[in-house]
Amino acid sequence: MKDTVLAGRDTAGAKLGMWLFLFTEILLFGGMFLLYAVDRAKHAAEFHAAAEGLNRFVGAANTIILLTSSLTMALSIAELRSGRRERSLMFQSLTILFGCIFLGVKYFEWTAKIGHGIFPDSPKLMKLPKGQILFYGLYFVMTGLHGVHVLAGIVVLVFMLISTINRRITHHDYVRIENSGLYWHLVDTIWVYLFPLFYLIT
Repeated sequence: MKDTVLAGRDTAGAKLGMWLFLFTEILLFGGMFLLYAVDRAKHAAEFHAAAEGLNRFVGAANTIILLTSSLTMALSIAELRSGRRERSLMFQSLTILFGCIFLGVKYFEWTAKIGHGIFPDSPKLMKLPKGQILFYGLYFVMTGLHGVHVLAGIVVLVFMLISTINRRITHHDYVRIENSGLYWHLVDTIWVYLFPLFYLIT
């Protein structure tokens, strides 16, 4: 009985710690969203013009990929809770795969922009109006930081997958994968906001 109570406290503490961590992440991106809003209000027309240079199809495809990864993440946890370990492993693997695809698409999108001479402090970019310079500066910083978070999430999910394979995570002890899922859902949610801000300006 005592061990059960202690385990419950550990689980609650782990979840509280994760929510506090997620709150700091929200503050970080929230500050960037605020900066974006201020700069866009000052240079609306130039932000719109710069956004025309982004590929909306690519942005939409990556959005679908991440939203699908959120679904597979949720399914992996649900299957594990129900004791269906093999199905959970399948959905965990799919989530990792979708994350890697997202980063691959983002890599090719960035390299295309860089190949056209559009990157922070590039001579071509610095010749553009101030609003467009600010737009692309925010684009590279915010999508780049988001990409780092996706990469970190993939690394964490790989460890969760290995732990599930080795039965260190089971249907009796799954708080770590639940916390990993919360982080992954936050990363996906941030992209849902980034996509319209950069790709759907009209």
